[in-house]
Amino acid sequence: MGETEKRIETHRIRCLSKMKMFLMAITCAYVAKTLSGAYMNSMLTQIERQFNIPTSLVGFINGSFEIGNLLLIIFVSYFGTKLHRPIVIGVGCAVMGLGCFLEALPHFLMDRYEYESTVSVSGNLSSNSFLCVENGTQMVGPTHDPSECVKEVRSFMWVYVLVGNIIRGVGETPIMPLGISYIEDFAKSENSPLYIGIIETGAVIGPLIGLLLASFCANVYVDTGSVNTDDLTITPTDTRWVGAWWFGFLICAGVNVLTAIPFFFLPKTLPKEGLEDNPDIIKSSKEEKQTEDVKKQQRGITKDFLPFMKSLSCNPVYMLFIVLSVMEFNAFVNMFSFMPKYMEQQYGKSTSEAIFLIGIYNLPPICFGYIAGGLLMKKFKITVKQAAHIGFWLTLSEYLLYFLCFLMTCDNSSVAGLTTSYEGIPKDLYVGNNIFADCNKDCNCPATIWDPVCGDNGLSYMSACLAGCESSIGTGINMVFENCSCIQPPGNFSAVLGLCKKGHECSMMLQYFLIVSAISSFIYSLAAIPGYMVLLRCISSEEKSLGVGLHAFCTRIFAGIPAPIYFGALIDSTCLQWGTLKCGEPGACRFYDSIYFRYIYLGLPAALRGLSIFPAIWILVLLRNRRLPGETAPPGTELETKDTEKQNELKDVHQNSKISNDDELKTKL
Repeated sequence: MGETEKRIETHRIRCLSKMKMFLMAITCAYVAKTLSGAYMNSMLTQIERQFNIPTSLVGFINGSFEIGNLLLIIFVSYFGTKLHRPIVIGVGCAVMGLGCFLEALPHFLMDRYEYESTVSVSGNLSSNSFLCVENGTQMVGPTHDPSECVKEVRSFMWVYVLVGNIIRGVGETPIMPLGISYIEDFAKSENSPLYIGIIETGAVIGPLIGLLLASFCANVYVDTGSVNTDDLTITPTDTRWVGAWWFGFLICAGVNVLTAIPFFFLPKTLPKEGLEDNPDIIKSSKEEKQTEDVKKQQRGITKDFLPFMKSLSCNPVYMLFIVLSVMEFNAFVNMFSFMPKYMEQQYGKSTSEAIFLIGIYNLPPICFGYIAGGLLMKKFKITVKQAAHIGFWLTLSEYLLYFLCFLMTCDNSSVAGLTTSYEGIPKDLYVGNNIFADCNKDCNCPATIWDPVCGDNGLSYMSACLAGCESSIGTGINMVFENCSCIQPPGNFSAVLGLCKKGHECSMMLQYFLIVSAISSFIYSLAAIPGYMVLLRCISSEEKSLGVGLHAFCTRIFAGIPAPIYFGALIDSTCLQWGTLKCGEPGACRFYDSIYFRYIYLGLPAALRGLSIFPAIWILVLLRNRRLPGETAPPGTELETKDTEKQNELKDVHQNSKISNDDELKTKL
């Protein structure tokens, strides 16, 4: 008896440790995949400037991850359950590492980054061609030579980033559906929400690390080590600045490869958690599983694919949940992808500062929200219908709070000739820019090059030449321009490099915006786990993996891919000044109309989320009178019920035999 108990205890510890090992491994995989994903989203602005491409094309590069993902998502979700799921996940992590390496490759194949400038980088005062010289010949500006455009072919190196992102999407495919289905198959029903909450917490820790890494890399010049940074005439707050975007991708590649290793040592299946100490149940479950495997082999691996798809498509709660998710994903993909650019244009922050603030203010509340949501589901044993109501009301309250962001705004930067006149009077936009004025009409300045300076009068100018500056002192970023004819009193006719900073009031608006976004992030993430449990429990267990995969497929094809593209095109429509390539062709946008940018960035997600309220209400109505699969046979009790039934049958047989023996004894007497 003692040996049997010892064997059972050893088996229980071994099984529990493997379950915990898988939970730890899949959490690390989530950390790795979201680390690289968050880093990629944060580096979109840097990639846009490095390759001089519009925001719409950057959105397409960002959406290419979803293209790679949807190529395999349904097949992996369905056929992955027939294969060795941990090994498939491990292979996916390794493929993600390869994709990250390809994304960093263009840096090593291109020449050094050159930004447009009218200022002499070396500070050679013998050449004042970048200043206002009356009746002089301007030496700087686009050449309009087609041969220069041929040299700019290096800008097509963004294709490597595109392909790498597609491969990264292919590698990420098996992690979510197979990891969640593995947890659902072998974890206790009451532990499943907590485990998923832990996994989702890993999906928040990853972006936190990714954003901190991106903040560091964005603050380091892209060609640091190969150029003298003291000669630079731009700072991280300048829209021409490009950080060391490639360095973080190399780190992401190494992390993804390392997380792949543990999955190759995990078993294909595990006993149901909590039932490992009952050898009879383990034996019966193994026999049932072997019988099911034989049946599946006899049926063929694909014969139940179409019935499963038909069952899912005829499930109104599941289909409405997909519609709801597509609308929500359209809103949040856009907001998260372009949030650094929004904070940079709206509040005058550098990309590095914006990314750091997002990581500090938004991700910790999301992490706490996921953990709290999982614990609440476990502690109070919330049913699916209750979870649906909790998710709906929390999301609705967060949506109403979101509208406060429309009040936390800053005015456009005052740039002479673009947003204001040279006298400092705000002008009506999109009616034609008056770049030249009486104070600079004889300077022969280039009208397309963006090299802003800030005058002592608090007004910014597109270049020192357009400010009418005739001389300069100092070198690099410390250069000061003097005798500027366009800078009127109360200034002293001098200017420095860079746009004028926005005032204290704008900084306060940024703080309010970050506080509201932090509260909103916590409330929304608190509703995420109950909402996700509605998805998992509205479909039967055998359809679960395919259902999760189909849900991910729909959100990617209808939200993940098109959303960054059309959102980037809308953002491009607010551009007031484009960068210029050497051949005169437009490059990346340098200056946006922050007011219209705000309308698009905040207004479009608000409209999409408002529409998502209708399918959410419909789901609540359907759940009121609908019996879900988990309610007919409560999850996690199936084996226990069978064991109880067997024990009752043995009791009945024992009682019947006892009654028959008593009858025989009475008869004999």
